[in-house]
Amino acid sequence: MISAEELITLENTHDSGVSIKQPLVLVRGEGARVWDVDGREYIDCMSGHGVANVGHANPAVVQAVTEQVQRLVICPNGFYNDQRARLLAQLTAIAPPGLTRAFLCNSGTEAVEAALKFARLSTGRTKIVAAMRGFHGRTFGALSATWRKEYRQPFEPLVPGFEFVPYNRLERMEQVVDEDTAAVILEVVQGEGGVVPGDGEYLRGVQALCQERGALFIVDEVQTGFGRTGRMFACEYYDLRPDLMCLAKAMAGGLPMGAVLIGSRVGELPKKSHGSTFGGNPLACAAALATIQYIASENLPQRAAELGERFLTHLQAIPSPLIREVRGLGLMVGIELKDKVASYLAALAERGVLALPAGATVMRFLPPLVISAEELDIVVERVAEVLT
Repeated sequence: MISAEELITLENTHDSGVSIKQPLVLVRGEGARVWDVDGREYIDCMSGHGVANVGHANPAVVQAVTEQVQRLVICPNGFYNDQRARLLAQLTAIAPPGLTRAFLCNSGTEAVEAALKFARLSTGRTKIVAAMRGFHGRTFGALSATWRKEYRQPFEPLVPGFEFVPYNRLERMEQVVDEDTAAVILEVVQGEGGVVPGDGEYLRGVQALCQERGALFIVDEVQTGFGRTGRMFACEYYDLRPDLMCLAKAMAGGLPMGAVLIGSRVGELPKKSHGSTFGGNPLACAAALATIQYIASENLPQRAAELGERFLTHLQAIPSPLIREVRGLGLMVGIELKDKVASYLAALAERGVLALPAGATVMRFLPPLVISAEELDIVVERVAEVLT
């Protein structure tokens, strides 16, 4: 059998090199656990960057994908398809009121790109307002709406017309949204920006401001959607009704898929104004249908709310001078440290728990929503060992 060292060397030899990799070769997953090539077990609080909400190798998703791959994998959007039709109906049924249409794509950054194009096309305006510390993707349009300079600077000049204001400060938003603004794009909880929840009054205020001044309100739920924060979508906490809502990550149980949900203020979109070869393919649609049905039938949003509150409380009780703040919503939790997190994340992995950074000083936890209370208790115990 090929060793972990040989596999790492093989991948490093031929990989692009743009990703920072931990020295682990993961080969199997089930529920909230993953195993490396040597058989070592880990509690996965990364979920593939928030993808595996229904757990690894979820039986319902496996069955749906197995059956569909034997029937039809690809069907161009120039034809109708049974799985696509059912998914579109299901998505709009669970969405916030008013989002009655959807464009299907393959990732979060594609969803953001489509939303930005639809906003400019619909309003005839060009300016996009985004938040400092926000993250919306790495393609040119989505990157132009992303704050961190280390992501942006190597690729400048980016798409013109983007402006940034501080998050959770409505008075600054009021100063920049004007007659040239096509849209404001915000996360309900800033993920890459440090797991920073938005204030409800602020988010509702931005929505009202957009309606008043003719701009569209884009909510990026790529990371927060499909039960992660304790509701099916995080905007439900504040009764938000976005004009465009971007989805991806957990949408299809691990398969690549994204979507933009579209409201009435967007208007009709001209034919051929956007497209996607693989967007809405039957295989991904079958996986997404199984995923959404599993989330609903197992009441995973409620489970995330209850376990998340318990997890947050236990983490806040860790008596470590390294901890500046513990914050989050549902099972989207961050620990802000007074030090850089890289070495602590490595130490945590050595103890069998995988977690993510969110910036230089925040440990981010995005476990599968099927994780047990006992597994979360182990996570808290290992975090305490590392930080104390």
